[in-house]
Amino acid sequence: MAKSLALKALRLAKNIQSIAPKRYLPPTAGIRPKSFPVLPPDLLDSTRVYIQMVGFQVNGCYENGWFDGCAVMMRRLLETLIIECFEAHMLGDAIKDPRSGDFMYLSDLVPLTLAEKSWNLGRNTKRAMPRLKNIGDYSAHSRRFIARRDDIDRLRDDFRITCEELIHIAEGHANGANTNPKK
Repeated sequence: MAKSLALKALRLAKNIQSIAPKRYLPPTAGIRPKSFPVLPPDLLDSTRVYIQMVGFQVNGCYENGWFDGCAVMMRRLLETLIIECFEAHMLGDAIKDPRSGDFMYLSDLVPLTLAEKSWNLGRNTKRAMPRLKNIGDYSAHSRRFIARRDDIDRLRDDFRITCEELIHIAEGHANGANTNPKK
């Protein structure tokens, strides 16, 4: 009896799902967040679409109170921008595992980025990178850590500054612009 009731409930649930209006679902490619509490829109609008979309997810997670998701997406964007910098400077092989050809983990990318002589990172970015990596690691890998708004708020300015600097390093060089205005 209970089994047949469960089967009927399952069929009913499937029917409801199949007739539920699709207009309530977000677009397949996602949406632009309503606000930009972590990264400003002008910074994201000038970048590649895949960088924009991750930045939108950082902001969207924050505005919805999904702070672990926000921290993980911050970590992902940091990793992406580091790779963009190395590739724009034709140094992509320096951050790949020689055996597999895959990009190294962020734990290896951060020190290589900080040591790279092709660009001159600001002191705020140098101090921020390890902390940004750590909050993303905690949110992604620690069973008992739950990020809170204060965790993200403490890093928001550092994150924006770091992203902006890495975007300028990657895109300035890729566009043939001089990334060091003193030269």
